[in-house]
Amino acid sequence: MLEGNGRTELEKLGEFGLIDHIAASVTLQNPSSLIGIGDDAAVIGEGDRRTLVSTDMLVEGVHFDLGYVPLKHLGYKAIVVNLSDICAMNGRPEQVTVSIALSNRFPLEAIEELYSGILMACEKYKVDLVGGDTTSSTSGLVISVTVIGTVAPQDMVLRSGARPTDLICVSGDLGAAYLGLQILEREKRIFVENPSIQPDLTGHDYILERQLKPEARTDIIDMLRQEGVIPTSMIDISDGLSSELMHICKQSNVGCRVYTERIPIDAATGLAAEELHLDVLTCALNGGEDYELLFTASIRAHDRIKDNPAMHIIGHVTESSDGVNLVSGGSLIPLKAQGWRHL
Repeated sequence: MLEGNGRTELEKLGEFGLIDHIAASVTLQNPSSLIGIGDDAAVIGEGDRRTLVSTDMLVEGVHFDLGYVPLKHLGYKAIVVNLSDICAMNGRPEQVTVSIALSNRFPLEAIEELYSGILMACEKYKVDLVGGDTTSSTSGLVISVTVIGTVAPQDMVLRSGARPTDLICVSGDLGAAYLGLQILEREKRIFVENPSIQPDLTGHDYILERQLKPEARTDIIDMLRQEGVIPTSMIDISDGLSSELMHICKQSNVGCRVYTERIPIDAATGLAAEELHLDVLTCALNGGEDYELLFTASIRAHDRIKDNPAMHIIGHVTESSDGVNLVSGGSLIPLKAQGWRHL
């Protein structure tokens, strides 16, 4: 164990600072390794196809609570959140591997329930489960999923391609998954304090589904292709809109202006925020786990996007010197990444 002045606490770096620190020491040695650490997926390949590879872990007590997350939903979500990374590269997921670490508190029937959700997601999105690993754990359930996808070189989208005057767009609506989590946490606290009171989830179906059973937006990729639109940059919203905007702006070396009144929020999300005495815009900006797609596109694509109800134009890209800003009531508010922190 390192001691003394040589010790740097990980919380000072945060997840993305740690990733940058590790990436600075990595050198790609093979010509087929085209893009490594730093985007939604690695890019490997030569010729007329690119292979996309992404890995994600879900850790009990950090990413999920089995007190209110059904194992079948957990298995489904574990696959979907990885497929979303391939979508963010404008690609198509094709295979997954699943590795799990678990303790002897789980019987065979529990693992069957987990894999029923995994296989349900694989069937829905037409991806193949082709391997994985199992091992023991002394600290809860851990699920690691690797997804493999493909994309044609001319269709591949990175985080680094945004340019001034580009439109900033988002799919679906935001904040629902975070509000769903808050409802689940509230009902758990009430139950722990008084087990005679049963959880009341009435009226929260939409936000609970967004938290427990998100979907990968493969449909958005199809819509964009049908319209002949190739985004200039793209990322999926896992850690919150504000954090993802910062990633695109940093890697593209640009600024942005996002208009608060254009950020899409479902009515059910607004009602839940009011019930919980939370600011719904803050939830939409920083909540995370929506797994919608945030992308930029040339202004020439405006007429092909503006009338699609599944996509929303929320702002535009500026020069980097202008900064990363929200526009609210005519005022510029510097945007801060306040989404989920993993470390």
